[in-house]
Amino acid sequence: MSFRKFIDIGANLTDSMYQGIYNGSTKHRPDIEDVLKRSWESGLTKIIITGGSLDESRKAIDLAKSDDRLYATVGCHPTRCSEFETNDFTPETYLQGLNDLIKNNQEKVIAFGECGLDYDRLQFCSKDVQKKYFQLQLSLNESLRLPLFLHCRNSATDLQAILKKYSFNGVVHSFDGTIAEARNFIDLGFYIGLNGCSLKTEENLETVKVLPEDRLLIETDCPWCDIRPTHASYKYIRDENKAIPSVKKEKWTCDSMVKGRNEPINIR
Repeated sequence: MSFRKFIDIGANLTDSMYQGIYNGSTKHRPDIEDVLKRSWESGLTKIIITGGSLDESRKAIDLAKSDDRLYATVGCHPTRCSEFETNDFTPETYLQGLNDLIKNNQEKVIAFGECGLDYDRLQFCSKDVQKKYFQLQLSLNESLRLPLFLHCRNSATDLQAILKKYSFNGVVHSFDGTIAEARNFIDLGFYIGLNGCSLKTEENLETVKVLPEDRLLIETDCPWCDIRPTHASYKYIRDENKAIPSVKKEKWTCDSMVKGRNEPINIR
């Protein structure tokens, strides 16, 4: 067990992989309890479960209620903003659903999000739709005043322009932008969240090196965004931290990680 204590500020523990389901196919029994057991034993003290839609936020809260060390975020991810306009919701009823979840679970909900802008995956939602419903969520948070859990992909200029209209703080999670973009977010009052996707290239590493340590937060964004052998950062991982056994999902065991599925235990 680690002598150091950590918090994973962003974990997608409601993902179906932790129910043993991969691309719609069941490979093993649900193992979220095993995943959490490993996390606590490795030295994690708290985990924040990310909510990326109304339904996912409900699931995140339900899971968070199972352990005093678990917390949740509530919000709508930019690639899912079309949910505001489905047959099941109007923008008003969707926003009210987010509001009710937060107000009815204040002991567990500690951030608003995951929300923001994603210009790398416009096939899901156009820029205009993303900006419209990001700002609608920010308008709700003006009364709630929760820290923001922000998503930013190839959209820092627009995201920062919108944020300048408000006075929020929070974290830009899974940051993979430039030094200038990071400094602008910090100047706006935000922390920078780092995971494997933040540490892929030598340029990424140079960015992280110059940022103030007291503005950096650590996350896994599991089950994704692990540090892989092809990443520039891999050479800095200590040998003992590479030693956790992992197996293919078809050969799952309760005391092994699954290859290609990130877990909170990787923060240690």
